[in-house]
Amino acid sequence: METRNIVIVGVGGQGSLLACNLMGRALMIEGYDAKVSEVHGMSQRGGSVVTYVRYGDKVYSPIVDDGQAELLVSFELLEAARWFNVLAPGGTVVTNTQQINPIPVILGAAKYPENLLGKFEDNGAKVDAIDALALAEKAGSSKTVNIVMMGRLSKYFPFSEETWHKALEQTVPPKFLEMNKKAFKLGASA
Repeated sequence: METRNIVIVGVGGQGSLLACNLMGRALMIEGYDAKVSEVHGMSQRGGSVVTYVRYGDKVYSPIVDDGQAELLVSFELLEAARWFNVLAPGGTVVTNTQQINPIPVILGAAKYPENLLGKFEDNGAKVDAIDALALAEKAGSSKTVNIVMMGRLSKYFPFSEETWHKALEQTVPPKFLEMNKKAFKLGASA
């Protein structure tokens, strides 16, 4: 199998790194060679966070170049726009519809872009958008947006529910496991 690419993006504090590790574990459980890499800027201040997941028979580098990701998973809408250039032609944007205003918008120096989903489609992307924040709150915590989004991403893989549960058990602290399983299921069935 040739190497395939996923890019996961979000705002600092949304759990992008945990989601990346969850995806990597699920891929390894399924027998793929998987490499994950993280690039995070001012994540502790709500800045952009990007993680790469590459998998296949043999993966030599964890970095995804522009135009190479089949899937761009975004925990916040503007982050999908910020990292849209990594998406391959005809690729899919799997995004949370939540909008978190960056500092320039908060200060009134800029406006949050309008109709981003339409712009993605106009540029040839398939779009799969859900309100992951509402589902996370239904699961018990707004902090499970990342796991809701991973549940949604699971629809693009033929893995069993057992694989995903095993990956969750290996990634999430035990005291939060049941809530995260609920969040994952809500995302998968959204």
